[in-house]
Amino acid sequence: MTKDEAFKKYIKKVYHLMVLLFALFVATAGVLVYYTINPSFFELKPEPRTVYTEPIEADEDRIENGIHVRTGLIDAEGLMLVVNNCTNCHSAKLVTQNRMTKERWNATIQWMQETQNLWDLGRNQEVIVNYLVTNYPPVSKGRRMALTDIDWYELEN
Repeated sequence: MTKDEAFKKYIKKVYHLMVLLFALFVATAGVLVYYTINPSFFELKPEPRTVYTEPIEADEDRIENGIHVRTGLIDAEGLMLVVNNCTNCHSAKLVTQNRMTKERWNATIQWMQETQNLWDLGRNQEVIVNYLVTNYPPVSKGRRMALTDIDWYELEN
């Protein structure tokens, strides 16, 4: 065998080895991709899975500890009118965070009727506003007290 033929034979072996390594790489990559899609692929006996579902509430208007469970509103006269008229369009959280006076609630309701397509509440408006003013009155104190007796200093350049 000449030197040239030996070199060709060596190159052929290297080529076959490279093809084999590439095939192993592709097969390994395929197995890894399949494993990411189906993690139970390597399990001999798949574990039975328990699926937890929330129990269906029989009574959506249930009251617990003086609170309407579904909305978080305080149970008092006019609660269901507020739930039926206010929470159709927005969350009850929006109602409870906007603590207003009677005049401001009436102005807000009028604004919603003019711009947000709120229907005419009729005699229910007075009951709704009374509920909101009684249970969610304005809070006189802000987030923090005003800063007083501060020893200020000047920054130097």
